[in-house]
Amino acid sequence: MKKKLKRLAAVGMAGIMAWSLSACGSAKTETGETKTSLAETEATESGNGGERVLNVHIDVEVASLDPQIATDGTSFEVIADITDGLYELDAGGKPVPGLAESVDKSSDGLTLTYHLRDVKWSNGTPVTANDFVFAWRRAVDPKTASEYAFIVGIAGIKNADAVAAGELPLEELGVTAVDEKTLKVELDVPVPYFESLMAFPTFYPVNQEFFESCGDQYASTPDTLLSNGPFKITSYEPAATTITLEKNPDYWDADKVKLDGMKYQVIKDSQQAILAYQNGDLDVVTLSGEQVEQFQADPEFKNIMAGYLWYISPNLKVAGLENLNLRKALSLCFDKEAVCNNILKDGSIPAYFAVPTLLAAGPDGKDYRESAGSDYFKTDKAKALSYWEEAKKELGVESLTFNMIVEDTESAINVAQFLQSEIQTTLPGITINLEQMPKKNRVERMQQGQFELGLTRWGPDYADPMTYLDMWTTDSPNNYGFWSDPEYDSIIESSKKGELALDPEKRWNALIEAEKIVCEDAVILPVYQKGNAVMQKANVEGIEFHSIAINRYFKHAVKN
Repeated sequence: MKKKLKRLAAVGMAGIMAWSLSACGSAKTETGETKTSLAETEATESGNGGERVLNVHIDVEVASLDPQIATDGTSFEVIADITDGLYELDAGGKPVPGLAESVDKSSDGLTLTYHLRDVKWSNGTPVTANDFVFAWRRAVDPKTASEYAFIVGIAGIKNADAVAAGELPLEELGVTAVDEKTLKVELDVPVPYFESLMAFPTFYPVNQEFFESCGDQYASTPDTLLSNGPFKITSYEPAATTITLEKNPDYWDADKVKLDGMKYQVIKDSQQAILAYQNGDLDVVTLSGEQVEQFQADPEFKNIMAGYLWYISPNLKVAGLENLNLRKALSLCFDKEAVCNNILKDGSIPAYFAVPTLLAAGPDGKDYRESAGSDYFKTDKAKALSYWEEAKKELGVESLTFNMIVEDTESAINVAQFLQSEIQTTLPGITINLEQMPKKNRVERMQQGQFELGLTRWGPDYADPMTYLDMWTTDSPNNYGFWSDPEYDSIIESSKKGELALDPEKRWNALIEAEKIVCEDAVILPVYQKGNAVMQKANVEGIEFHSIAINRYFKHAVKN
């Protein structure tokens, strides 16, 4: 959120704030009776009798629960706990109908008419087609300044890019409420992964009246949040280290929800997290480093390949980093296998690429990585040193110093320290200083261009290479390094909405060529593709782990 709730000491001001939030978001029954948030919170925190409340570990704070503002996987996960979109992902990661009961598709694939289920928000008001119209328009509204405005254009929704650029009014976006339960979506071009995108939080509905009543406090407390999903939030504030949820009794698919509630706990230190698991305070915990060797023989241990790509982003506006030979030297100088095998030990694999494995299959049915190859960034310290020698001549320097920002989680810090040592040892004369900070601050710094090197990550939002390749176009808000290449921009634009978009095979080959451009220009310095080492209690089942969009889904989880 752009503004955080201020802690008010004065009793009078506290009363005013309490009245304001109550007016915005007090959950009411259809008879108008107000439900007491405090009582709900206490009930959840006590564990609803201690029977079926799932205790879940996360290692970073939730940055935002506003579906059109959130940008990180942890926030997306919690938002998906409380909100359904047109589609959701099944256990195999395939999109299945959520709030969309049925859809009519035009013969050219450019008009989709969705008929919505009879569903209610947690305050008793119906979920309508206008909730989607309002949310999608808000996502592309320049006033919202959503970092995910671009994804509405990725979905092919008519006029999305022009509206986001302020060139057309919001009303020109290709989404219309035909009536309360009928939503019409118009596309510029058919998009093969459209349904997968509809399971992504940016496309989740928002009740306009409720949103406007909350003002700039929306999604900052339980009283400023509405739910139409499996759970409701009962305890939350920005940067909270504990978030509690309870089952939403009015959920349209409530029969499939077996948990009474959930409790998220932010624990950044992995040793503290595993102790909490062993003490019974956590049911699901993510392991790191030496813990993996310690617990991998345990029957409660799970190893899951995720879609996240971790990489160093060089800021090309920083003196020295505009030099291609320097970037190539940095990209080849550190041992990626050692990062995975000696530091992480969680099933992560070396990243010699810009688009991860197991993301999407092409027209020929092969995984993208199999068709594209995977050795762009194979560690080669001798070649890295040669590139550094060339860079020194071109730049007229013998030494350079860069600051690298890194989030303050244990695994990120451990990886960053190893990279620091490898770079400084392999490339004499280069000094790397590390600056630790919460993830939210690291992301903000990179978005604002206030960094030199940044250890960052990107998780796939949908099952197509474009979820990565679109990041490095000239105007992308996720192009942290400010790289630009007209040929690359042209390939990506045509693959999204031009001639290439109409020919799946040519498009696929063009995306492979686009990745080659990114890699050969060392736009990013890939490190590893994330694996997750997880401990999950034997009496817990049904948690769905996905490599795209929502990484963990708890709707069908069971705690026996």
